[in-house]
Amino acid sequence: MKANVGQADEIARIILGAVLILLTLIGLIGVWGWVGIVPLGTGLLNFCPLYTLLGINTCKIKPE
Repeated sequence: MKANVGQADEIARIILGAVLILLTLIGLIGVWGWVGIVPLGTGLLNFCPLYTLLGINTCKIKPE
């Protein structure tokens, strides 16, 4: 897996995912909030499978 998630994208994904999960745990939003696992995971792994399918790369690492 090559990293395809840049730093700003990574931070946004981690914050969004954590907020969704937290809101679900405290009962402010419904079960759909568990979808926050997806952005949290992709942010932590610096890899988004959907970006690969769409040919998007926000990572500033230069290809070798």
